[in-house]
Amino acid sequence: MHTNPLQSVTGEPVRLRYHTVHGYRRAYRIAGEGPAILLIHGIGGSSATWKNLIPELARNHTVIAPDLLGHGASDKPRADYSVAGYANGIRDLLGVLGIERATLIGHSLGGGVAMQFAYQFPERTDRLILVSAGGVGREVTPVLRAVSLPGADLLLSTLSLPGMRTQVGLLTRLMKLLDTDLGQDAAELLNVVDALPDATSRAAFISTLRSVVDWRGQLITMLDRCYLAAGMPTMLLWGTRDSVLPVRHAYRAHAAMPGSRLEIFDGAGHFPFHADPVRFCALIDDFISTTTPADWSPERWRVVLRKGRPGRTPGVIGAALHRAVERNLRERSERSAT
Repeated sequence: MHTNPLQSVTGEPVRLRYHTVHGYRRAYRIAGEGPAILLIHGIGGSSATWKNLIPELARNHTVIAPDLLGHGASDKPRADYSVAGYANGIRDLLGVLGIERATLIGHSLGGGVAMQFAYQFPERTDRLILVSAGGVGREVTPVLRAVSLPGADLLLSTLSLPGMRTQVGLLTRLMKLLDTDLGQDAAELLNVVDALPDATSRAAFISTLRSVVDWRGQLITMLDRCYLAAGMPTMLLWGTRDSVLPVRHAYRAHAAMPGSRLEIFDGAGHFPFHADPVRFCALIDDFISTTTPADWSPERWRVVLRKGRPGRTPGVIGAALHRAVERNLRERSERSAT
């Protein structure tokens, strides 16, 4: 049986709490005292994805982990499920909780939400930690591209039919035995299906997915605004065997974000914080303790936006990023060979 090495240290997971904001119930977990850390889960997930890490991170911080609207135990209305809408919802929840600023840790879709929050509310963002984050390139697993197509609700509903869960489970174990990259993440992705038990949950999931993905891949990118990260302490964490968002996105984002720190989890898939939670928490603690929170005033933000990225055209930026990504991947391959 797989056991989390943090469990013997941290004890029981933190329970869910609830607040009603704008008429909708928002579920969240909160623990600890000190400077705030906000944990933002990925699409189809919930705050439960962080539950074994929260007590450890809460030793020196106030840790908040919401269930995004449409996810987990939060309400699932017909609503705005864009990354900007999620960023606004997080701001409102932090306001209700009386928290002015936070270090943002976003996983997958949550990484895109964290970047959007930092863009919209830089004065409320201390640091940015992106874990297998969306919004760096068009590539995304064909599974999510397929689910963005018309008829996806019917496809997802068939997975809940009697016997289908067993068959999908067998396929998951086969992919794991064959040591495929998708096999690294198959069990976690199956948990997403399990979190969609009814039509309301599936509708919220599909609405969220279609706001960021279509049949061609990811719809949004943060690369055009990466120069703004020059004044924001930023760390990127990625698994080498991520089947959802390939590791080349990590190198691409690192090259585009001035002064960012990159940490690679060898052999990990899309959930590096599950593959090695001890290292993950240690990296978070180290990054927070060795960096100074960002200090963005509205006036400074306006000046940076007016200047934009000096002397660089989109074509030049794209070529430079491509060279940087290829160089990083080549160097990594050479180190592995030796």
